Amino acid sequence: MSIHRAVRDAVSRRAALGAIAALAGLATAILGIASAQAQDSIRIGELNSYSRFAAFTVPYRNGWQMALDEINAAGGVNGRMIEVISRDDGGTTGDAVRVAEELVSRDKVDFLLGTFLSNVGLAVADFANQRKTLFIAWGPLTDALTMAKGNPYTFRIRPNTWMQVGMLVDAVKDLDTKRWAIVAPNYEYGQSAAANFKTLLARVNPDAEIVVEQYPALGKIDAGATVSAIEQARPDAIFNVLFGGDLVSFVREGTTRGLFEDRTVASMLTGEPEWLLPLKAEAPVGWIATGYPWQGVTEGPHAAFIAAYREKYDETPRLGSMLGYVIMYMIRDMLLEADSTDTDAMVAALEDFSFESIVGPVTIRSIDNQGSFGAWVGRIAVEDGSGTLTDWRYYDGTDFLASEDEVEAMRGD
Repeated sequence: MSIHRAVRDAVSRRAALGAIAALAGLATAILGIASAQAQDSIRIGELNSYSRFAAFTVPYRNGWQMALDEINAAGGVNGRMIEVISRDDGGTTGDAVRVAEELVSRDKVDFLLGTFLSNVGLAVADFANQRKTLFIAWGPLTDALTMAKGNPYTFRIRPNTWMQVGMLVDAVKDLDTKRWAIVAPNYEYGQSAAANFKTLLARVNPDAEIVVEQYPALGKIDAGATVSAIEQARPDAIFNVLFGGDLVSFVREGTTRGLFEDRTVASMLTGEPEWLLPLKAEAPVGWIATGYPWQGVTEGPHAAFIAAYREKYDETPRLGSMLGYVIMYMIRDMLLEADSTDTDAMVAALEDFSFESIVGPVTIRSIDNQGSFGAWVGRIAVEDGSGTLTDWRYYDGTDFLASEDEVEAMRGD
């Protein structure tokens, strides 16, 4: 080998080694920056029943993702990006607690967000209380979450069963109805709604009586047997708490057999697009229900949200979409108020916390950590072959919160 070639090869090797070293250094620097950014981000552990109740939870995820993108594009919270680590909770208490533990212990999230089913929400709330971790409950409706089983670390914006039942009772209190039937899924949410209906109905109509109660297992309704039991009792009115596939089966069977003819039906959730869309033209016309009449929102930031959502996802918003959007902006405002991701600082910020939402001002009161967000109540109609909510009004949740004495009594204080 010539001297020139040996020198040339040596130079080439040194150049190659230098290039490799430079690339390694660059990679290390990039990883270091990424690691620093990850450590500096605000980490939210989000868990929900995405596989089991996709009709509600997927639009909800779309809503919070849209808000998250907007917040981070605007600089995050004091320059810190918000990162959401999302998991499926399996729709069971055992899976949800396991997932919550993984999010806190392994993923090192700053706080927890989410859940859909009431029993799952209660299990995660108990976990949060034991671990002294902030939990912002999104979907669970049982009033026990913030009342009988409330704890200092669990907060909720959405109106609970006590509030939404109160709104429905207010909507039917002047009707000539005395004999009521109740049909509700046999788990925490259904039992909570039914118990509150009995209490609140008695306050406005002491002569009213419950003549029959039906509690089918969630997702396993025998619609024929349920409708027959109600028919035999001959009620003047029905209080319905079913949703999802159970609601569809009940509506179809009841309509076929004339159960709803000349009877008042007051229904939880049925006016929400999540549950109306599957019914299409079979939507139960005339039912008085809580829901989300997005079609009637034409002005202000709420209308702007609806337009942006339709543009981004090429679909109409659901109630979950709007709630997911609202809750992510509430989280942003809470973090600005706390100026920290320390749990005690965030909990303190949320006590008697007020924020502006696309629907209007919302306050979270400290006695039970329950938000004053309201709900829409109207009548079900069918337009263009699809169910919708008409003749609606928005009930401010402030007017339907349980009194402080009632909260203390339920908590045994």
